[in-house]
Amino acid sequence: MIGIVTADMATSLAFYRHLGLDIAASADTQPHVEVELPGGMRLAWDTVETIRSFNPGWTPPRGDPGIALAFACDSPDEVDRVYADLVHAGYTGRHEPWDAFWGQRYAVILDPDGNGIDLFAALPAMA
Repeated sequence: MIGIVTADMATSLAFYRHLGLDIAASADTQPHVEVELPGGMRLAWDTVETIRSFNPGWTPPRGDPGIALAFACDSPDEVDRVYADLVHAGYTGRHEPWDAFWGQRYAVILDPDGNGIDLFAALPAMA
């Protein structure tokens, strides 16, 4: 399971719904939420209050995280569309879509808690 600590559950879940995750609207008011991803991996959210209930001294990390979440898109055009849709919805883009040297269309958007979320798709093979 991958866990995300969020300052605002409803705002965070809305962002991840934009990325295609099926999360019930009733989850917006819960202190802990989990969804199962394809392949059985789970993604979970906990409010800051939930974390502090068992770790009172918890503080948000500073600087860039040591891990990143990445969402595969079906095509390079979908990377562009999803990125543009998220920016249009008010989320902050960190790096606009670009053709990466490793053969993928890539972009980075920030979730409401400042976590960098990567979007990617394979570039067509060059003839």
